[in-house]
Amino acid sequence: MATISIKAADGSGSFHALVVEPKAKPAGAVVLIQEIFGVNDAMRAAANWVADLGFIAICPDLFWRIEPGIDITDKTEAEWKRAFELLQKFDQAKGIEDLKATVAAARKLPGANGKVGTMGYCLGGRLAFMMAEQSDADVNISYYGVALDGLLDGLANVKKPLIVHIADKDEYFPPEGRAKVVAATKGHPQIHTYVYPNADHAFARVGGVHWDGRSAAIANGRSVEALVATLERVQPI
Repeated sequence: MATISIKAADGSGSFHALVVEPKAKPAGAVVLIQEIFGVNDAMRAAANWVADLGFIAICPDLFWRIEPGIDITDKTEAEWKRAFELLQKFDQAKGIEDLKATVAAARKLPGANGKVGTMGYCLGGRLAFMMAEQSDADVNISYYGVALDGLLDGLANVKKPLIVHIADKDEYFPPEGRAKVVAATKGHPQIHTYVYPNADHAFARVGGVHWDGRSAAIANGRSVEALVATLERVQPI
């Protein structure tokens, strides 16, 4: 694993991003978007998985404006309290600008083929949905993003593939909100929304308290198919 520095678009400073490279290059890149726990073991595991799939993984520290280097888990009450405090302080608009800067940097990484997608979890799932509406990323994948029903006015702006994974028992996203997302995205040419029965929030967090192996495997398979379809570029012989 390596770390790179990315300049913030607003000129306020620079932030770090974890980078894990695949065995073969050139390759597409995947910007992994953190949960409310920062760039922690779960995100490092996701980065290793993405690199094993054959893509460059890059995971920026989005909490850097609050406190750089946040790395906590979902295992204790104190950590949950800290995570929600960070969420309340987090400026999502600034986060989107940092993600756009990360996508731009990812396109130019050594060995990159210029194709870049985003894939986010929890808070990152919401931000991935927002990136589909506001950025030029080639594909965006949202895992159990919260309050997505408040983002539906921007669906007309989605011009690239967006994969939305929704937990049917998500304790942080009420059923009526989830139903609105399913209904609004149905039939959209670029959006595929999937609901996972009996799965709770964070069902794909390996080692997490709500891990659901079946739902995670199915969702991850759909994500991999989308990444391969959009980020691989045939090189001239």
